[in-house]
Amino acid sequence: MYNHPKDTTFAHFYTHIMDKYEIISERQEKVLRFLEEHNIPFTTYNHPEGKTIEEAKRWWHNDGSVHCKNIFMRNHKGDQHYLICFSSEKDLAIHDIEHWLKDVLVSQGMKAPGKLSFASPERMMKYLGLEPGSVSPFGLINDTDHHVILFLDSQLKEASSLSFHPNDCRGTVVISQEAFRQYLDIVGNKVEYIDA
Repeated sequence: MYNHPKDTTFAHFYTHIMDKYEIISERQEKVLRFLEEHNIPFTTYNHPEGKTIEEAKRWWHNDGSVHCKNIFMRNHKGDQHYLICFSSEKDLAIHDIEHWLKDVLVSQGMKAPGKLSFASPERMMKYLGLEPGSVSPFGLINDTDHHVILFLDSQLKEASSLSFHPNDCRGTVVISQEAFRQYLDIVGNKVEYIDA
């Protein structure tokens, strides 16, 4: 459970967040507050639940952003976890992802991930504080140990803006490329690009 600080500055800021946005959950509120506190520009809207890409497509706004698919995986030993993001228009096979991750990691002198598998809901909660269907790079806010390595499809660099769940599949955050890179710099997890 996320505990709010007990100072008056926070109370004022929290009231501002609640007044400015229609907050539907603590997870969403934490993301929006983090972005506001760090002066990261974004827009957001709520919609009915969209746990899969097909469900979510019905509710996405036609705003020109690239809507992203996010999968959370673990290596064979279960001692390393990877968040992989790519355009929702792509379908990637696990075998291909294993190959790309291996190439990137080995080229940097790191160990290859071996056989990948989807991380369990328990691992997802432990490392990202999220439930299945709500995975996004905003879960890295909860990874204070910087355990998770983020892999982004290099084609996402070409997008002027990107869309992700605000850690709740009943909402969408649209963020510019520049603002997203600012966010990644602040959370501090290792970020790698792959040619998916």
